[in-house]
Amino acid sequence: MCDNAQPSRKLERVMRNRLSIRAGMAVALAAGLLAGLTPVPGRAESMTLENLDHFPRATLVIEAGGHVRRFRAWIADTPARQAQGLMFVRDLPAGEGMIFPMHPPQVAQFWMANTYIPLDMLFVAPGGRIEKITVNAKPFSLKTISSGAPVEAVIEIGGGQARALGITVGARARWMPVVAK
Repeated sequence: MCDNAQPSRKLERVMRNRLSIRAGMAVALAAGLLAGLTPVPGRAESMTLENLDHFPRATLVIEAGGHVRRFRAWIADTPARQAQGLMFVRDLPAGEGMIFPMHPPQVAQFWMANTYIPLDMLFVAPGGRIEKITVNAKPFSLKTISSGAPVEAVIEIGGGQARALGITVGARARWMPVVAK
Protein backbone atom coordinates (compact mmCIF):
# COMPACT_ATOMS: atom_id res chain seq x y z
CA MET A 1 0.00 0.00 0.00
CA CYS A 2 1.15 3.49 -0.62
CA ASP A 3 1.55 6.64 1.44
CA ASN A 4 2.97 9.48 -0.68
CA ALA A 5 5.53 11.69 1.01
CA GLN A 6 4.26 15.03 -0.30
CA PRO A 7 0.44 14.86 -0.55
CA SER A 8 -1.83 17.87 -0.70
CA ARG A 9 -3.38 18.91 2.62
CA LYS A 10 -6.72 17.29 1.71
CA LEU A 11 -5.02 14.07 0.61
CA GLU A 12 -2.88 14.17 3.76
CA ARG A 13 -6.05 14.34 5.92
CA VAL A 14 -7.67 11.48 3.98
CA MET A 15 -4.56 9.31 4.25
CA ARG A 16 -4.14 10.08 7.98
CA ASN A 17 -7.77 9.08 8.58
CA ARG A 18 -7.37 5.88 6.55
CA LEU A 19 -4.18 4.98 8.37
CA SER A 20 -5.89 5.62 11.73
CA ILE A 21 -8.77 3.36 10.73
CA ARG A 22 -6.34 0.68 9.52
CA ALA A 23 -4.26 0.97 12.68
CA GLY A 24 -7.43 0.51 14.76
CA MET A 25 -8.43 -2.50 12.65
CA ALA A 26 -4.94 -3.99 12.98
CA VAL A 27 -4.95 -3.51 16.78
CA ALA A 28 -8.43 -5.08 17.03
CA LEU A 29 -7.38 -8.00 14.82
CA ALA A 30 -4.16 -8.52 16.80
CA ALA A 31 -6.06 -8.36 20.10
CA GLY A 32 -8.53 -10.92 18.78
CA LEU A 33 -5.75 -13.23 17.63
CA LEU A 34 -3.96 -12.90 20.98
CA ALA A 35 -7.24 -13.72 22.73
CA GLY A 36 -7.54 -16.84 20.58
CA LEU A 37 -10.37 -15.52 18.42
CA THR A 38 -10.51 -16.43 14.75
CA PRO A 39 -11.27 -13.49 12.47
CA VAL A 40 -14.33 -13.86 10.28
CA PRO A 41 -13.10 -14.13 6.67
CA GLY A 42 -14.09 -11.10 4.63
CA ARG A 43 -15.30 -9.08 7.61
CA ALA A 44 -12.40 -6.57 7.85
CA GLU A 45 -11.98 -6.48 4.08
CA SER A 46 -15.61 -5.55 3.42
CA MET A 47 -15.46 -2.58 5.76
CA THR A 48 -12.98 -0.46 3.81
CA LEU A 49 -11.76 -2.29 0.72
CA GLU A 50 -12.84 -2.02 -2.89
CA ASN A 51 -13.12 -5.20 -4.95
CA LEU A 52 -10.08 -5.40 -7.25
CA ASP A 53 -12.46 -6.21 -10.12
CA HIS A 54 -13.48 -2.53 -10.00
CA PHE A 55 -9.91 -1.24 -10.42
CA PRO A 56 -8.93 -0.24 -13.97
CA ARG A 57 -6.61 -2.73 -15.68
CA ALA A 58 -3.54 -2.27 -17.83
CA THR A 59 -1.13 -4.29 -19.87
CA LEU A 60 2.26 -3.71 -18.25
CA VAL A 61 5.36 -4.25 -20.37
CA ILE A 62 8.83 -4.46 -18.85
CA GLU A 63 11.84 -4.64 -21.16
CA ALA A 64 14.83 -6.18 -19.40
CA GLY A 65 17.95 -7.93 -20.63
CA GLY A 66 16.71 -8.16 -24.21
CA HIS A 67 13.42 -9.75 -23.13
CA VAL A 68 9.92 -8.30 -23.05
CA ARG A 69 7.87 -9.32 -20.01
CA ARG A 70 4.10 -8.72 -20.05
CA PHE A 71 1.84 -8.49 -17.01
CA ARG A 72 -1.85 -7.90 -16.42
CA ALA A 73 -1.97 -5.18 -13.81
CA TRP A 74 -4.52 -3.35 -11.72
CA ILE A 75 -4.10 0.42 -11.66
CA ALA A 76 -4.33 2.03 -8.22
CA ASP A 77 -5.46 5.34 -9.69
CA THR A 78 -7.02 7.07 -6.68
CA PRO A 79 -5.75 7.81 -3.15
CA ALA A 80 -8.14 5.19 -1.73
CA ARG A 81 -6.97 2.53 -4.19
CA GLN A 82 -3.34 3.40 -3.52
CA ALA A 83 -3.92 3.12 0.23
CA GLN A 84 -5.54 -0.29 -0.31
CA GLY A 85 -2.99 -1.70 -2.73
CA LEU A 86 -2.79 -5.48 -2.52
CA MET A 87 -3.94 -5.74 1.10
CA PHE A 88 -5.62 -9.04 1.95
CA VAL A 89 -4.69 -10.58 -1.44
CA ARG A 90 -3.61 -14.14 -0.68
CA ASP A 91 -2.41 -15.18 -4.13
CA LEU A 92 -0.84 -13.17 -6.93
CA PRO A 93 -0.22 -15.38 -9.94
CA ALA A 94 2.88 -14.89 -12.09
CA GLY A 95 2.10 -12.34 -14.76
CA GLU A 96 -0.15 -10.24 -12.48
CA GLY A 97 0.66 -7.03 -10.64
CA MET A 98 -0.43 -3.55 -9.58
CA ILE A 99 0.66 -0.12 -10.81
CA PHE A 100 0.64 2.93 -8.52
CA PRO A 101 0.91 6.01 -10.76
CA MET A 102 2.34 9.14 -9.10
CA HIS A 103 1.14 12.44 -10.56
CA PRO A 104 3.27 14.50 -10.32
CA PRO A 105 6.35 12.32 -9.73
CA GLN A 106 7.15 12.17 -6.02
CA VAL A 107 8.93 10.18 -3.33
CA ALA A 108 6.71 7.18 -2.59
CA GLN A 109 6.42 5.45 0.79
CA PHE A 110 5.03 1.91 1.06
CA TRP A 111 4.46 -0.61 3.84
CA MET A 112 3.16 -4.19 3.95
CA ALA A 113 0.53 -4.07 6.71
CA ASN A 114 -2.35 -6.45 5.93
CA THR A 115 -0.44 -7.78 2.91
CA TYR A 116 -0.33 -11.57 3.02
CA ILE A 117 2.19 -12.23 0.25
CA PRO A 118 5.77 -11.10 -0.38
CA LEU A 119 6.04 -8.54 -3.18
CA ASP A 120 8.76 -7.13 -5.40
CA MET A 121 8.42 -3.34 -5.69
CA LEU A 122 9.76 -1.69 -8.83
CA PHE A 123 10.28 2.06 -8.51
CA VAL A 124 9.90 3.72 -11.93
CA ALA A 125 11.56 7.10 -12.56
CA PRO A 126 10.08 9.67 -14.91
CA GLY A 127 10.66 8.35 -18.42
CA GLY A 128 10.02 4.70 -17.49
CA ARG A 129 13.42 3.55 -16.19
CA ILE A 130 13.31 1.26 -13.16
CA GLU A 131 15.59 3.00 -10.65
CA LYS A 132 15.16 0.79 -7.59
CA ILE A 133 13.85 -2.67 -6.78
CA THR A 134 12.83 -3.93 -3.36
CA VAL A 135 12.82 -7.72 -3.49
CA ASN A 136 10.46 -9.90 -1.43
CA ALA A 137 9.01 -7.17 0.77
CA LYS A 138 8.02 -8.96 3.97
CA PRO A 139 4.28 -9.60 4.51
CA PHE A 140 2.66 -7.70 7.42
CA SER A 141 5.74 -5.51 7.94
CA LEU A 142 5.17 -1.93 9.10
CA LYS A 143 8.67 -0.95 7.95
CA THR A 144 8.55 1.94 5.48
CA ILE A 145 9.85 1.13 2.01
CA SER A 146 10.78 4.36 0.23
CA SER A 147 11.53 5.10 -3.38
CA GLY A 148 14.23 7.46 -2.09
CA ALA A 149 13.74 9.77 -5.08
CA PRO A 150 10.75 11.04 -7.04
CA VAL A 151 9.09 8.34 -9.14
CA GLU A 152 6.29 8.37 -11.70
CA ALA A 153 5.05 4.95 -10.60
CA VAL A 154 5.60 1.98 -8.36
CA ILE A 155 4.88 -1.51 -9.67
CA GLU A 156 4.19 -4.46 -7.40
CA ILE A 157 4.63 -8.02 -8.66
CA GLY A 158 4.90 -11.33 -6.82
CA GLY A 159 7.90 -11.74 -4.55
CA GLY A 160 10.88 -13.19 -6.41
CA GLN A 161 9.44 -12.47 -9.87
CA ALA A 162 11.90 -9.66 -10.66
CA ARG A 163 14.89 -11.95 -10.15
CA ALA A 164 13.24 -14.93 -11.87
CA LEU A 165 12.43 -12.81 -14.94
CA GLY A 166 15.76 -10.97 -15.07
CA ILE A 167 14.21 -7.60 -14.22
CA THR A 168 16.95 -5.34 -12.88
CA VAL A 169 17.61 -1.66 -12.26
CA GLY A 170 17.78 -0.01 -15.67
CA ALA A 171 14.93 -2.04 -17.17
CA ARG A 172 12.17 -0.03 -18.88
CA ALA A 173 8.48 -0.15 -17.91
CA ARG A 174 5.39 1.11 -19.72
CA TRP A 175 1.70 0.33 -19.57
CA MET A 176 -1.41 0.78 -21.62
CA PRO A 177 -4.85 0.85 -19.98
CA VAL A 178 -7.12 -1.97 -21.08
CA VAL A 179 -10.23 -0.52 -22.74
CA ALA A 180 -13.46 -2.27 -21.77
CA LYS A 181 -15.55 -3.43 -24.73
